[in-house]
Amino acid sequence: MTALQLAVVFGIVVGAGLAGALYALVPAQPDLGDVLARLSPASRRRAATTTPSATPDTEERLGIWAERTLPTRLLGAAPARDLAVLRRTPAQFYGRKVAYGLLGLVLPSLLTGFFTLLGIRVPGVVPVGGTVLLGALMFMAPSRDIAEEAKRARAECARALSAYIELCALERNSGAGATVALASAAEIGDSWVFSRIREELARARYNGQPPWDALNELSDTLGLPELADVAHIMRLAGDENSEVYRSLRARSATVRSSLLSEELAEANVVEERMYVPGSLLGLVFLALLMAPSLLRLFAM
Repeated sequence: MTALQLAVVFGIVVGAGLAGALYALVPAQPDLGDVLARLSPASRRRAATTTPSATPDTEERLGIWAERTLPTRLLGAAPARDLAVLRRTPAQFYGRKVAYGLLGLVLPSLLTGFFTLLGIRVPGVVPVGGTVLLGALMFMAPSRDIAEEAKRARAECARALSAYIELCALERNSGAGATVALASAAEIGDSWVFSRIREELARARYNGQPPWDALNELSDTLGLPELADVAHIMRLAGDENSEVYRSLRARSATVRSSLLSEELAEANVVEERMYVPGSLLGLVFLALLMAPSLLRLFAM
């Protein structure tokens, strides 16, 4: 390593140390939402969507340590709705981010050591830059992964909610009231969506809260607009005693049509991607056919 490379490395280390010291001296800005939630009465506090596990694994322990130790601005805000629909805690999300970031910091050094054993000299700037860049990219990767997983989970929830809407419509058509229809329909399914709806309806019943308000809160927590539509329709049934059977059936048909459209769009994307390997295979086959003629032409 040359003197210039050593100077660059030491400059980066000293600069990072000074930046960390200055960052620690800056007063922390509390999250307004958390402050208001702590100051609000217990009856108005929204129930926590996920609770820490009784026996947290290594990833969750790492996340708990990160929440207690690392600055909030460095970790970033946890996607509460995505984590709720995936039934994960913020500690698991932060633990994955820290684990991925550490892997990104260690991997360039391991590759540099491997190349050194092979006799390949790598400039010092390359592992330093690779460590910073790969560590940052790996640290941000879980956010993208969580968003993709939550998108697929919401599609599965929409299918379950379509069945729940149909069940509510059948209960209403048989003469059940709005509250009874919501509770009876939730008792039929055994998926976690039905279980969560049963829990919210039971909590609303014990607290003396209208069930559609509880479903509205659950819809906002999980990011499921279909559930909010059901709550709105059943609120009209409870307040105005209106006929909602056709409204529920129409909403269920709309949900199924939306899911079908999304699946068709995804299938079209996959089909377009399949054209690329097919085209490459055709080019390889064409090259194999033309190779003997070209070789004879160049040999003349």
